[in-house]
Amino acid sequence: MEALEKLGRYSLLLYRSLRSLYEVDTYKKNLVNELLKIGYESVPIVLLTGVFTGAVMTIQTAYQLEIAFIPISVIGAITSESLLIELAAVITSLVLAGKVGARIATELGTMRVSEQIDALESMGFNSVSFLVLPRVLAGLIMFPLLYIFASISGIVGGIVAGAISGAIPPAEFMQGAREFFYPWDVTFGILKAFVFGYVITSVSCYKGYYATGGAEGVGNSTTQATVLSCIYVLLADFVLAAVFL
Repeated sequence: MEALEKLGRYSLLLYRSLRSLYEVDTYKKNLVNELLKIGYESVPIVLLTGVFTGAVMTIQTAYQLEIAFIPISVIGAITSESLLIELAAVITSLVLAGKVGARIATELGTMRVSEQIDALESMGFNSVSFLVLPRVLAGLIMFPLLYIFASISGIVGGIVAGAISGAIPPAEFMQGAREFFYPWDVTFGILKAFVFGYVITSVSCYKGYYATGGAEGVGNSTTQATVLSCIYVLLADFVLAAVFL
């Protein structure tokens, strides 16, 4: 019963968010702020994650294939395909679950336990439209863009790591990446990033919006938001792969 109650509250929160889409004047300023916080402020960690993911993938793939009688250009193909179809979206989302999800849950949880949300409601503000909707929309918009940044930086990191380690020249890396490139991989990666952005922001908003128990409750909500976001991202990754691949 408790699980059904939580599912109902989560669904009701999302329904109220969708119903508030037309209230643009209420959330447009917060939407711009959230686009900057989720997108612009996350670019450094996304680029760093992408570079090292691509670098490690290149070196590990070269190590596994060094005694195989296959062209070394396959290293570029494996690295680029792995980034585009899986690693860029999933690893970036797991990192952002800790950065973005924790921030959202903490902000909303603090506003809830300090009765700021109740004050907004008493003044006639739609708190869901003002606080929840812009965060979810910003996640839907910015996560696909961050996926693109992560993919590009990962491929660049793979090229640089291959050249520095002597595993594969840049020209060979790009040859393999081009030979095995499929436009659907990018489309699928963007779709995954879109879904992951929705999962992380909506779960974090739900946990923060309904936080209770003072400072300790806010901490628990933040922890739960981060853990559940990671779990649901992995679950969504499996479902999307099973359906679309």
